[in-house]
Amino acid sequence: MRLLLDTHALLWFLEDSPRLNPRAKAAIEYSGNEALVSLASLWEIAIKSKLGKLELTEPFQVLFPAQLDINGFAQLPIQLPHLHELERLPEIHRDPFDRLLIAQARAENLTLVSADRHYSAYGVPLLW
Repeated sequence: MRLLLDTHALLWFLEDSPRLNPRAKAAIEYSGNEALVSLASLWEIAIKSKLGKLELTEPFQVLFPAQLDINGFAQLPIQLPHLHELERLPEIHRDPFDRLLIAQARAENLTLVSADRHYSAYGVPLLW
């Protein structure tokens, strides 16, 4: 299964937080699955860290190359087909980062790992 981690799922996984659903954690850790992290999530984390809304254990430029490598997470770049899908999304959810993740999941046929139940209205497969 190809998984796209929502920003909170990524952060909770890295923190080993009990807020991460055990089923989601097991799926992320399972070597038979491919776990992807969108550049949109990394962008969101960088912005929130810079604004002081998110405290990271290490500087962003140190933490994320290391953690992506350690955990075997592939980066999902933002590509033109993702933006075409984004343009077609109905206006159900307004958060721009979430909308881009939904568009990427739809365009790439990915299962989105997220606690956000708004995503199901977009017909994207959810794992939580």
